Amino acid sequence: MTQLQPPRGTKDLIGEDQRRHTHIVTVARAAAATYGFEEWSTPIFEDTRVFARTLGDTSDVVTKEMYTFEDRGGDSVTLRPENTAGICRALVTNGLTQSLPQKVFYAGPMFRYERPQKGRYRQFTQIGAELIGAAEPLADAETIALGRDILAELGLGAEITLELNTLGDGESRAAWRAALVDYFSARREQLSAESQARLARNPLRILDSKDPADRALVAEAPAIAPFLTPESATFYDRLRNYLTQLGVAFVENPRIVRGLDYYNHTAFEFVTNRLGAQGTVMAGGRYDGLVAEMGGPPTPAVGWAAGVERLAMLLEVPPSLPRPVAVIPMDPESEAVALALLQEVRRAGVRAEIAYRGNAKRRFERANRIGASAALLIGEAERASETVIVRDLESGKQQTLSRRDAVRHLTQPLVP
Repeated sequence: MTQLQPPRGTKDLIGEDQRRHTHIVTVARAAAATYGFEEWSTPIFEDTRVFARTLGDTSDVVTKEMYTFEDRGGDSVTLRPENTAGICRALVTNGLTQSLPQKVFYAGPMFRYERPQKGRYRQFTQIGAELIGAAEPLADAETIALGRDILAELGLGAEITLELNTLGDGESRAAWRAALVDYFSARREQLSAESQARLARNPLRILDSKDPADRALVAEAPAIAPFLTPESATFYDRLRNYLTQLGVAFVENPRIVRGLDYYNHTAFEFVTNRLGAQGTVMAGGRYDGLVAEMGGPPTPAVGWAAGVERLAMLLEVPPSLPRPVAVIPMDPESEAVALALLQEVRRAGVRAEIAYRGNAKRRFERANRIGASAALLIGEAERASETVIVRDLESGKQQTLSRRDAVRHLTQPLVP
């Protein structure tokens, strides 16, 4: 019989892999809470229109990568390829457009049918933050600062750079788009086939091309700065000032773009050179038109998302489980007392284990195999005196304590 394997582009998370993921989400969740972000969970599948409407009919995600199927009721549903659209849908569905701003954190699986590669899977995990209902550049700066703090808390701050750009307002963008169309149209024959198609549908996406010939043309393409309206220029100046005041370092990258019209003003990416071409670990921007796409009122918003798999690859030291304490009954008659003690230790927040069978010698052997830091021994004498022998398995030293004092002792470091 052929051995079953996980589907292509997916991965089992076991042991160290799962600890890395859990650590990243836990750190992000805690940091988001300090900024006042509340966690939301939305369904992992949505009405297909949620994504087709918001990601653009011509985007690669919609045309090539979405897991879309018809359910038994005949409805078209899609496994979420990202979560910003779902958060905005939830905002409108739950009548929260009258209770703004909303500061939202999320974490969970996303799905895209694309070629698996380093740090990229068909089922992957994202963390994200969305600040909905604030039009001021301080909202952008605070959301970016949260991302910076999460990366710093993960120990990645020194090797990740924040790259920043502005997309201007609608007027700025329209003028810039026209200049890009003129520039690329004059060089159409030098463009890749994909970029030639984008020229008619969404010329800004040419700036994202990885084709070497396209990149050479992009390097000389008009930047947006000369086309910014005074209002857009002021917004960008204020954003940069706020970031400086918040202690967030950045470099400007005029080639960071977003292809859809509901994006405006801020666009940013946190990037590293440790992952090769897939160097972006967190990306976001302002999307003042997305809530309206969901049927809600015009609502300003800014946010970011980060791939947990890529962040996990950057963690130098994987988070480890605390070393357990082994509870060892020295004779069969002591097992009931040992089980009661086992639960007391666990309720105190200490990881504790007991071997399911075997004499005392075998239970000691298992304590060594699982890397226990200490053993709690209960035999006939301990039962009679309601005490416990606490043995440090590193030094071999031991002491006899009351059960209460033994549990209290375990909440202090047993091994220097």
